[in-house]
Amino acid sequence: MRTLITGGAGFIGAHLAEALLLQGDEVAIVDDLSTGSIDNIEHLKGRPGFRYVIDSVMNEPLLAEMIDRCDVVFHLAAAVGVRLIIEAPTRTIETNVGGTEVVLKLAAKKRRKVVIASTSEVYGKSADVPFREDADLVLGPTSKHRWAYACSKMLDEFLALAYHAEKQVPVVIVRFFNTIGPRQTGRYGMVVPRFVAQALAGEPITVYGDGTQSRSFTYVGDVVRALLALVDHPGAVGEVFNVGNGEEITIRALAERIRTLTSSASPIVTIPYDEAYEAGFEDMPRRVPDIGKIRALVGYEPRVGLHDMLCAIIGDAEREAARGRGTARAARAAAGQSLTV
Repeated sequence: MRTLITGGAGFIGAHLAEALLLQGDEVAIVDDLSTGSIDNIEHLKGRPGFRYVIDSVMNEPLLAEMIDRCDVVFHLAAAVGVRLIIEAPTRTIETNVGGTEVVLKLAAKKRRKVVIASTSEVYGKSADVPFREDADLVLGPTSKHRWAYACSKMLDEFLALAYHAEKQVPVVIVRFFNTIGPRQTGRYGMVVPRFVAQALAGEPITVYGDGTQSRSFTYVGDVVRALLALVDHPGAVGEVFNVGNGEEITIRALAERIRTLTSSASPIVTIPYDEAYEAGFEDMPRRVPDIGKIRALVGYEPRVGLHDMLCAIIGDAEREAARGRGTARAARAAAGQSLTV
């Protein structure tokens, strides 16, 4: 299979690219590196069947050529992270909605299958937990920038389903629930890598809000397995699926667990939402998926529990830190050597 991954240098995209290459597929990536990183795909360079382009999904002539050469598009390119969404709402809306429109328009010309990455954020302030794909979606007012991301991803879903109904584009929509794993950055507000980095550095672990809000976290390997199963199943076309893990934990308990696993002495500090983000910031008290639909269709079950997820992330972060220290020592030694010559 020939695949195109938009946003392929991002956290999920890079893991997906690696899995596709392992099963013998050709993989092309387009990413503007606005939130992705070339480091995520460094280990894929030179592998047979892999190529990448550093550019935007808004570059329509380029994307037309890349879609023409593929069988399936995994559309993962999007503005991500609460901090980025709060600080750049215009970019969030334009990137998410505009990019998806370009992908669907070009895919329609060639009848390419498109897997659209959506998010649990679309459930908004709904109290009907666990969230089902056919449940009502409840967003806050337009005056709160926090809801711009959720709204833009809802528009992506509406647009994808409209292209499916009107132009017979085979689309599959997946709503991710807090995907975590090695190589994820905390730069844009992702809570687990941020907590891990703070704990390992001995810095205060900063919990936004009062910490009673709960989340369920999904291992990136489980998400990739779900994507591969759905893209191959004809029954997934034209449907929306939650991809997540039902294991729930409060953010305060998550901070405590990470502190214990890292043997850290870091204090846990709570920061009001108004200080962390913006005045009047609203958050979901719970975010837990109902995965009955994807289970029934493809037999999906998450294999990795939260404890193992955290151990994998902490181990990866420790190895990265060790490599960084080794590189710094080598640089100092080389500098010292040059001074004594």
